[in-house]
Amino acid sequence: MEFQIGVIKGDGIGPEIVTEAQKVLDAIADKFGHKFNYQEVLMGGCSIDAYGVPLTEETIEVCKKSDAVLMGSIGGNTSTSPWYKLPPEKRPEAGLLGLRKALNLFANLRPAYLYEELKEACPLRDDIIGDGFDMMIMRELTGGLYFGKRETKEVDGLMTAVDTLTYNEEEIRRIAKRGFDIAMKRRKKVTSVDKANVLDSSRLWRKIVEEVAQDYPEVTLEHMLVDNAAMQLVKDPKQFDVILTENMFGDILSDEASMVTGSIGMLSSASLNDTKFGLYEPSGGSAPDIAGQGIANPIATILSAAMMLRYSFDLDKEADAIESAVKSVLKQGCRTIDIMPQDPAKRSAVRQVGTEEMGDLICSNL
Repeated sequence: MEFQIGVIKGDGIGPEIVTEAQKVLDAIADKFGHKFNYQEVLMGGCSIDAYGVPLTEETIEVCKKSDAVLMGSIGGNTSTSPWYKLPPEKRPEAGLLGLRKALNLFANLRPAYLYEELKEACPLRDDIIGDGFDMMIMRELTGGLYFGKRETKEVDGLMTAVDTLTYNEEEIRRIAKRGFDIAMKRRKKVTSVDKANVLDSSRLWRKIVEEVAQDYPEVTLEHMLVDNAAMQLVKDPKQFDVILTENMFGDILSDEASMVTGSIGMLSSASLNDTKFGLYEPSGGSAPDIAGQGIANPIATILSAAMMLRYSFDLDKEADAIESAVKSVLKQGCRTIDIMPQDPAKRSAVRQVGTEEMGDLICSNL
């Protein structure tokens, strides 16, 4: 089969880790008889440098014409980069928000899975970790505070900032359906996270989620306030299957979940619209402090490519092959610096590798 893939390598470590993901995709193409055609475009800080804006119409059009988009990390150091002296609408992250909106990417899937081989990297106690955990965070991606009306102005002599959190019932219903659909393929439990004791938007969220749940009698639904959810993620992560939540809560909880797994460098991410189209990217940032050193962990991006094969191309066998290859490399004791054991005594049992070698090893294990 032949597929068109838009490629946004991004900023910082983005080009390094996306290159390794493409290497693995090419190995999959050779092994299974597919053809992946790549068209590279700019977004984020590199687009600002080239065009003066974080997102161009050309990038949007290329992405729309692609079967899926593979993306690296975007942005830079917020305290030192000249990009962050620009108005908010001209900064790198504005490009990402704009692309999500243009492509109608309303459903963000962020799996958080603890590999047996990386238990030592998990900051939680062994009695909490148990036999590991495996959750999927379903985050609504095009509504809420990040897309509501905002302004900063002087009111009664005081500078005052206003951000508006808005959701309508259809925005909630469509992400809830996606969450329950995913739960049906997993362990059939949905934890809907909100702040219904305070926010009207959360009360509507809870009402619509309960309506959707009626169509999924096999799925167990529970509600959890976001502050409690943040606590439960470190107290008992095994209890979660699918976490369904709105934009800002999902942003925060998914990063917390990433560190519970030991490293954000291991976590893939998919953003889907109402078709098979999706944008696939690692959950971590651009890490400008280590860019160009060849030490960044490419596994999250490689696993994101596996998600692309699974969710956009329906190539489950190929996705399984990548995920199995990653597990094999970890079992062989190969680690990038971010997932090296902290205990010096355990470090002797593993071998530190760089970005490129990790990609090569995963290809050789396919």
